[in-house]
Amino acid sequence: MRETVAAARRHWAPVWVVVDGSTDGSTELLREIAADDPQLRVIVLPENRGKGAAVLAGLAEAAANGYTHVLTMDADGQHPAALIPEFMRVSQGRPAAMVLGKPVFDADAPRLRVNGRKVSNWWANLETLWAGIGDSLYGFRVYPVAPLLRVMRGGRWMRRFDFDPEAVVRLAWSGVPSINVPAPVRYFAAGEGGVSHFNYLRDNLLLTWMHTRLFLGFLLRLPLLAARRLTGESR
Repeated sequence: MRETVAAARRHWAPVWVVVDGSTDGSTELLREIAADDPQLRVIVLPENRGKGAAVLAGLAEAAANGYTHVLTMDADGQHPAALIPEFMRVSQGRPAAMVLGKPVFDADAPRLRVNGRKVSNWWANLETLWAGIGDSLYGFRVYPVAPLLRVMRGGRWMRRFDFDPEAVVRLAWSGVPSINVPAPVRYFAAGEGGVSHFNYLRDNLLLTWMHTRLFLGFLLRLPLLAARRLTGESR
């Protein structure tokens, strides 16, 4: 995490870190770093609430401070901090859009993860009538703050591991276009400190329930999505 924060700060300011109820000393470490860096802010949640809830906390603070867009990235070093300026540049060129990282895997990427995400991507594209979501799970993204806040505050879901795919689907439903930008993803081996908190049974059940309710929502919105798609193609 220290290396990830340092890399992000080399390429952008300000950088905010949301500590989602961690008990491993992360809060103390980050506050120590932030004491010498006015461009680093630490937001601490009192208990673990899930990735989506952590992002929502950061979004609310960003909106309260007048920011219109945020870039999200994980703290485990998988996402390419060096591409932060490029993603921000793309976002500045089309501020109404969400800028989605499209992962580029190296030869060492776990095949189970690479192939497994194809299932979620297929469902996300079906649920948006192929609106252009390059990858539904890669969390290195730039979001327009206002529409994402509306989407999240309008429902009780998207608070845990289901955040990334549901966010892009619901934003697409609300008319936010997507721009896909290739970005490498790095998977760390156990010897390098790589730790996965993915629970195969729990999180797959969560994703299954998420896509079930999204598919039902898709059926309700199908006429609107089809009309939007046909209108777009006719231009």
